[in-house]
Amino acid sequence: MKLAEVFATVVPAERGVAFRAFDGSSVGPPDAEVILDLKSPRGAQFIASSPSQLGLARAYVSGDLEIIGDAYQALSRLYPLDTSHIGVKEKAKLAKQLLPYVLSRPTPPPQERKLSGRRHSKSRDADAIQHHYDVSNLFYSWVLGPSMAYTCAVFPNENATLEAAQEAKFDLVCRKLGLKSGMKLLDVGCGWGGMVRHAVKNYGVTAIGVTLSQQQAQHAQAAIERDGISGRAQVRFSDYRDLPESNFDAISSIGLTEHIGRANYPAYFSFLYNKLKPEGRMLNHTITRPNDAVPTHYKTSFINRYVFPDGELSGPGHIMSTMNSEGFEIRHAENLREHYALTLKRWCDNLESHWDEAVAEAGLGTARVWRLYMAASRLGFELNTIQLHQTLGVKLANGFKSGVPLRMQLDVA
Repeated sequence: MKLAEVFATVVPAERGVAFRAFDGSSVGPPDAEVILDLKSPRGAQFIASSPSQLGLARAYVSGDLEIIGDAYQALSRLYPLDTSHIGVKEKAKLAKQLLPYVLSRPTPPPQERKLSGRRHSKSRDADAIQHHYDVSNLFYSWVLGPSMAYTCAVFPNENATLEAAQEAKFDLVCRKLGLKSGMKLLDVGCGWGGMVRHAVKNYGVTAIGVTLSQQQAQHAQAAIERDGISGRAQVRFSDYRDLPESNFDAISSIGLTEHIGRANYPAYFSFLYNKLKPEGRMLNHTITRPNDAVPTHYKTSFINRYVFPDGELSGPGHIMSTMNSEGFEIRHAENLREHYALTLKRWCDNLESHWDEAVAEAGLGTARVWRLYMAASRLGFELNTIQLHQTLGVKLANGFKSGVPLRMQLDVA
C-alpha cells in the first residue's frame, strides 16, 4: 500500500483534497484547489509517530509537508474528520503500512517549546509570554496592521477594516468601563499599548499598562512618546503581580486570562478586585471554551507546543463564577465569537500579503507556525470550539452601590 492509498482511506474523496507523496503515489486531481504534498520520509515519520494535529504540524513547520493552496481552506476541508468508516481490517492494514515510520521519531522543529520550572510561576510565565510575543515587532506589524492590536476586534459590519474594528473594540471597552476624564486606568497584559493610548487620548484618563514582553513595552512606550501623552500614560515591562499602585477607577484585562491558568483564577481576580476603588469596574476579555466539558488545555496540542505554552481556556460560566466569588458583581457579558473569526481572517490575509518579508524577518519555520495557527484558530471560532467573552464586573461600594447607570449605553449609532 502506497502512502496515497493510506490518505485516500482516511480522507474521503468528497473532501476535495488531493495528495501526493515522495514515494511517487498520488490521489486526486493535480489541479485541485488544495493539495497536500508529503515531501520526505521524515514528514511521514512525524505524522505516523504522532498521529494527531501535533504530527501534522511538525511535518508542516519543518517543511516536510507542503500545503498547496490556502491553509484555511485546507483545514476547513479536513476538519472535523470522521474515521468511523475505517473498519478493523483496514486499520490493521494501515498500521502495518505505517509501522516503519512509527518506529522512527525525528527531532521536532526548533519552534516547538517545552517549558521548565513550576507551571505558572513568574519565571515560567515570563518564558511562555516571551516565546510568543517577542518574535519581532516588525513581524507583528505585518500581521496585525497599524493598530498593533493582538486581540479580537469588534466589527460594526463584515466589511469594516481591521483598523476600524480594533478602534471599535477599544472604544467598547472604554464605554463598558465608564471611563471619564480624570479617572485612573490599569491595563494588565497591555500588549503594544493600544488600549492605554486609546483611553488616554479619547477619554482623558491616566493609564498604566503592564506586559511581560520587553519588545511590547518598548514599542508601546515609544508610541506614547510620539503621541505626546507620556505625562498621562506609561507601559511597563513587568509582571502584573508586581504592580505597587492601587485605587484604580477601572481595570481592563484584554487577552491575559488565557495565560493565567485555571487554578490561579481566584488569586488573579482577587488581586484585580483589591486594586480597584469602590464602584470601580473591571472588564475581562478572554478566549473561552464553549463549556467546561473538555480539558482546559492539551499538553501535546499544536497550540501548547508551538504557540501558547501553558495557555488554558475555561468556559465562560466558570470565569464569571470565579469573578463573582472574588467579590465582583457581574453587570454585563457577551460573546464575540464571530468577531474573532473575522479578525483572524484579516490577520491571515495580512500575513499572506507580507509573506516574503515575514519569512525574512522571523524565519520560514516561524512564519509557517503562524500561518497554520491563525487559520486553525479562525476555523475554531467558526465551528464554535472556542469563543471570545467580555465580562464586566464592578466592586460594590458601601450600601451596595454599583455606580452603574440603570441602562448602559454601549452601542454607537
